[in-house]
Amino acid sequence: MTENHDHLSSEVLEGLSVGQKDEAELARTMQRKSSSLYAVVFSGLALMSDGYQLGVISVANVCFTRLYGDTFTTEVAARVSNALLFGLVLGQVSFGVVCDRVGRKFGMMSTTFLVVLGAALCSGAYGAHGSVEGLFWALTISRGILGVGIGGEYPCSSASASESADDVMEGRRGTLVVLVTNVVIDIGIVFASLVPLLLGLAGCGYEAIWRASFAIGVLPPLTALYFRLRLVNSEHFQRNAIKRNVPYRLVLKRYWRHLLGTAGSWFIYDFIVYPFGIFTGVILDTAIGSNASIVQIASWSCLLSVFYLPGSIGGAFSSDYIGRKNTITLGFLVQGIVGIFLGIFYKNLLGVFPLFVVLYGIFSMLGEFPGDMVILVAAEAYPTAIRGTAYGWSAAIGKVGAICGTYAFKPAIESFGRGDMALGQGRVFILASAVAILGAIFSWFLVPDYTKQELGQEDEAFRQYLIENGYDVTQLGETATLNDEQEPIEAQKQATGTLEQKEAGF
Repeated sequence: MTENHDHLSSEVLEGLSVGQKDEAELARTMQRKSSSLYAVVFSGLALMSDGYQLGVISVANVCFTRLYGDTFTTEVAARVSNALLFGLVLGQVSFGVVCDRVGRKFGMMSTTFLVVLGAALCSGAYGAHGSVEGLFWALTISRGILGVGIGGEYPCSSASASESADDVMEGRRGTLVVLVTNVVIDIGIVFASLVPLLLGLAGCGYEAIWRASFAIGVLPPLTALYFRLRLVNSEHFQRNAIKRNVPYRLVLKRYWRHLLGTAGSWFIYDFIVYPFGIFTGVILDTAIGSNASIVQIASWSCLLSVFYLPGSIGGAFSSDYIGRKNTITLGFLVQGIVGIFLGIFYKNLLGVFPLFVVLYGIFSMLGEFPGDMVILVAAEAYPTAIRGTAYGWSAAIGKVGAICGTYAFKPAIESFGRGDMALGQGRVFILASAVAILGAIFSWFLVPDYTKQELGQEDEAFRQYLIENGYDVTQLGETATLNDEQEPIEAQKQATGTLEQKEAGF
């Protein structure tokens, strides 16, 4: 929706003929759909930064290894990579609350600023007096700031997109929300490999490649900033927001099982996908030899990242076709089966490298089916009043899984391989695949399925639940005010009126 959105008043409609009224209603419907499409698209655009910043660190790690050798230790690599993840957790939790209590637009504008600032600081990171250790600490802090911004994008953008999607494609909310969230993230991952490849082909050195790659990450949020200035909060938010006295105890009482499902499945997904994404360059470096050029590594990395797209697009359409629960369960299960095969024959497959790349790509592609669903389900399983907050909690638990996986990845390879890097990587594939199969079982029993349900239905059910538990629902609505001297009985009389009366009071 845009701020210059004009509606025909009922008084004007009453003065028109039947044909003119039909035309006016059609024009108003088309205008509403156009405004909602605008809101959906530009809510999710800046999420490209998440995919880009996740992917770009993979090739950057290779540059750091080539430039700084033993100074870039396993501990330093994990610290720089996980700074983003720690920032993501903080951003998801804090901005989940902000976008519910203050507004979707305010949250998105704030996170856009942080993403631009963090990406710029990463590009210009420098250690005092040329200190390499200082450089990596500067990168750690900069990526932490970047992570807060990107983390905040998740609840703000996904909540806003889901609340406008039904107006754009009725009955295809899942497809549309995934296309503007996880598919956009995966496009960012592709560009994160493509940019270093082009820089390498242009003859740039390692330092120029990693600095320029970080700098280009400023562009997606800057592009979104202009268009986001015209956004307003969704109608769902304007009608159902709770800006004060949020009944968190009642929320947890009603939605604890939903939270267990959305947060747990996200934890499992991120535990698998993040370490493999961050260390793709390291895996390729091992597979094609330590003497491989940055162009060779970036080329194969780019090819692997392209496999994400058919997975995320396929998951987008299957979400509405076979349902959320079936999509996430089958995605985890088949990914686990492929990963076990890949792990068992890992060393043999390295001798047929193109086949290895294809199977690794399929493994990554299958992971995008559950990746789509963890984002989608968390964006629609909760009422508008607490959508951002609950989404933020779920996403933050997911990133805790990413942190655990990233910290465990390199030590696990070293422990399992006992000096044989390829053997260790193969066994880690088997471990990750076992976790994926566990994710399939977990998701089948605990992930809620809202495939056929409109968002407004859960809002209404939540309102009735609050009334039954004595909560004053006159506080619902973006502009709602409550007279402290008003008798509670009067508030409840208004709340328990007809649906039309309640909607008129928002």
